[in-house]
Amino acid sequence: MSKQSENLEKTLGYENVTSLEIALDLLENTSVKELNVFGENLDKIWNEFQKLFRIIEAAGGLVNNTQGDLLFIKRLGKWDLPKGKMEKGESREESAVREIEEETGLANVELIQFINTTYHIYVERNGDKVLKCTHWFEMSFDGEDTSKPQIEEGITEVAWKNTAQIKDEVFPSTFKNIKLIVKEFWDLKTK
Repeated sequence: MSKQSENLEKTLGYENVTSLEIALDLLENTSVKELNVFGENLDKIWNEFQKLFRIIEAAGGLVNNTQGDLLFIKRLGKWDLPKGKMEKGESREESAVREIEEETGLANVELIQFINTTYHIYVERNGDKVLKCTHWFEMSFDGEDTSKPQIEEGITEVAWKNTAQIKDEVFPSTFKNIKLIVKEFWDLKTK
């Protein structure tokens, strides 16, 4: 199979919502691992795409200490960043700070700025398709390190990691979205 025909299999032109349903079906039921849907009106395509899911909003953070280390949690054997579902009436910022403090045991985490939003899809046991939108914020912490894992949330470890440790220990054992947001954060810091 040529590179060109491989690429053709990974793209789908948007005609209507059925195009998106076909794309999801291919991802769920074939060996296709990624697929690009393209079209003229991205906002319309994105809105139609979101309607196919139950949306869950979450917020979390990339917390720096005074040494420039980043705070990670370990859950289900994988490194992750602290985050969680937003509660009713809560802003993204409030949710991010609350989740970090709950999951890591730290107090007085300071919110700096919004970084970006990541998206991932999963299917619940009842068959519902969920689109989870996680809003990420840069944060800083310079208080007493009271970090401890929130065991009841399945968190087994809380650890500060430097750049080398992130590349060597975290990246091989984390999720693609976590790598993406950490790299985006590093790009922001070097500008």
